[in-house]
Amino acid sequence: MKKNFCLLLLFAFGTSFYGQNKTEKSKNELSSSSSKPAATNSRSSNSGSDSDVDTEVLVDVFVNIGLGVFKYGLIGDYNQEDHLYNSLSRYPFYKEQSGNYNNSDSIAEKKVFRLDFEDKFLYSNNDLFGNHMNLKIRPFQYFYLQADFRQIAEINRIDDTNNGLSLFHFNFCYDRVRMGKFDLGWSLGASYVGNEVKKGGFSYGLSASYFMTKNFSFSGSAKWSAINQQPVNAFEIEGKLHKKKCFFTAGFEHLKIATPTYNFISLGGGIYL
Repeated sequence: MKKNFCLLLLFAFGTSFYGQNKTEKSKNELSSSSSKPAATNSRSSNSGSDSDVDTEVLVDVFVNIGLGVFKYGLIGDYNQEDHLYNSLSRYPFYKEQSGNYNNSDSIAEKKVFRLDFEDKFLYSNNDLFGNHMNLKIRPFQYFYLQADFRQIAEINRIDDTNNGLSLFHFNFCYDRVRMGKFDLGWSLGASYVGNEVKKGGFSYGLSASYFMTKNFSFSGSAKWSAINQQPVNAFEIEGKLHKKKCFFTAGFEHLKIATPTYNFISLGGGIYL
């Protein structure tokens, strides 16, 4: 009898633990401060003139390498890479060979300004779902601005409560590769979690899109960030069916907000303006 009672207590405790609200756990971990003490080094060393010269040489080498990687790796060589001048298309498949950009042999569009708006429903299970809105502002082909808003809702059946979590991303985006059917780029910006957290952090990421025939395309993106020394990461992959200025999308999203992780199937659509 005593053994059965102990097992019942363990089962009840386990059910309560695993039924813990994920969104509340994310918000609690992001809100709690976890500062690490700075390491101190009591040793002192005397550096001579020779070591100073060596240090300057090493600094110059690393600075030159860094500038080279930034210019040719992240920005590109506009004197040698013609695809960097490919014009922004009115919308994907506006011309047969165009994706987000027109091929170099296509007639350039006249100062195309484009807005890409997308809204997706996110589903994990009957107790965890959400919505993801995305807006891209493309003034020309050289860069664009992107804003993401995710609202996650969670139902806790144990205490019959509803909880929510709001996640924002604001990014400057640059496509390093601008082909007619393929583009690849990076982003820098900020992430922000609302609700009781109200804290933000630096964000960086990668993105790519591939445009197939018959109005189909695939795209994916990854964003890494940290708030209060906790990870706030977002990964997504989706397929799109394009119908002139409109599109329908289905895909998968994976979020890691502090310790908890969230996996969603996404379904939605959007429009190019």
